[in-house]
Amino acid sequence: MGYTIGQVAEKTGLSVHTLRYYEKEGLLPFIKKNSAGLRVFSDSDLGWLELIECLKATGLHLKGIKQYIDWYIEGDSTLQQRLDMFKQQKIRVEQQMAELQKHMNKINYKIELYTKAVKEGTLHPEKETA
Repeated sequence: MGYTIGQVAEKTGLSVHTLRYYEKEGLLPFIKKNSAGLRVFSDSDLGWLELIECLKATGLHLKGIKQYIDWYIEGDSTLQQRLDMFKQQKIRVEQQMAELQKHMNKINYKIELYTKAVKEGTLHPEKETA
């Protein structure tokens, strides 16, 4: 099925400007154009957008994403580079998750502390730590 850039923007939550920018930067090299010269996005293009947003959200810069796409286009000779990139990204995400868990532990501690303080009607200052 084919989608217009507006439909893709609506489906993905990305702006039309962002979609055009991604295409200009070479992140969407597979988009076809119809006889009128308008972009026609495929379901596969939507999958690429999902991957791009995933990689961006986990800290990979557009330059790194572009490198991955270039390797993909090059084919099987770059399988190891792609595997290594995803392994590195996994390590990065695991580090982010560990950091978030540390923050969650602090927040849970504060929730417990204040839940007890609300029940007792007071907060014992010696229990309040940063």
